[in-house]
Amino acid sequence: MYDGEFSLNNLKTMEIIDVSIGGKIGYINDFKIDTDRQIVTSILIAYYRNSWFSKNNYIEIPWDKIIKIGIDVILIDGTNLDLLQPSN
Repeated sequence: MYDGEFSLNNLKTMEIIDVSIGGKIGYINDFKIDTDRQIVTSILIAYYRNSWFSKNNYIEIPWDKIIKIGIDVILIDGTNLDLLQPSN
């Protein structure tokens, strides 16, 4: 039964879908957490470049851009987010 609470490991298995473009973004690799306020501030999704020597970068999506967390997917609003520009 859905009770509105998910573990971080459960969230990492859900696919991220951007409703503004109607496309799949990927899966959560990590979270940014404000330890003072004890809240998740953003999610990080791995961004891989097509090169042998490139390092993994992350696309950062603010938590307030999450529209809905469903049973299998997380819907985000990527409007005004440059999802092609990774954060380091």
